[in-house]
Amino acid sequence: MTRLLKPLWVLLALVFLVEAWLWDRLAPLVARLVALIPWLKIKAAVAARIEALPPTATLAVFLLPVAVLLPVKFLGLWLLARGAWLGAVALLVAAKVVGLGLTAFIFDVTRPKLLQLAWFRALYQRVLAWRDWAHAQVDPIVRALRQRLAGLVAPATRQVRRALQRLGWRPSGRGLKLARRIRRRIHARAA
Repeated sequence: MTRLLKPLWVLLALVFLVEAWLWDRLAPLVARLVALIPWLKIKAAVAARIEALPPTATLAVFLLPVAVLLPVKFLGLWLLARGAWLGAVALLVAAKVVGLGLTAFIFDVTRPKLLQLAWFRALYQRVLAWRDWAHAQVDPIVRALRQRLAGLVAPATRQVRRALQRLGWRPSGRGLKLARRIRRRIHARAA
C-alpha cells in the first residue's frame, strides 16, 4: 500500500512546491510593482492601518484577497463548463497570479500581527515543515532528472557540433560563449 501511495505523495509535494515557488517568485515581483506605484503615502497609510489592527482583524485583511477572487475563479470555472477554454484558462491564471501576488504583499505586511496568534504561528510552522518535507520528497527526483538530462544533452551537443563542422560551419565567438554558458549551467545544476 505504501508503495502505491508514494507517487501520490510525490505529486502532492510537487503541487505544494509549485505553489511555494510561485509565492517566492511573485512576492519580489509584486514588491517591485508596488514600488513603481507612486502611492507611497497610500501604501504607508495602508500598512499603518493594518499595523493598528488587532491580530484577529489582521486575519480578516489577510483573507480578503481569497474572498474577493473566489467569485472570479467561479466565473472561470463557469467559462470552462461553457466551453470557453481560452478565456477560462486566462481568467483562472490571472486570478491565481493576482491572488498570489496580493496575498504575498498582504502577508508581508500582516505577518508580525498574524504570528501573534498562537494557532496561526503553529500553522505557519507546520506549513514551513510541509515545505521542507516536500523538498525532501522532490529534490532527489529533480537531481536525478537533471543528471539524466545532462547525460543526454552532452552527447547530443557533440554530435550536432560534429555534423555542423562537417558542413563547414565554424562557431562564432558569441554563439560558442552562449553554448558554453548553457552547458555550465546544466552541469552545475546536475552536480
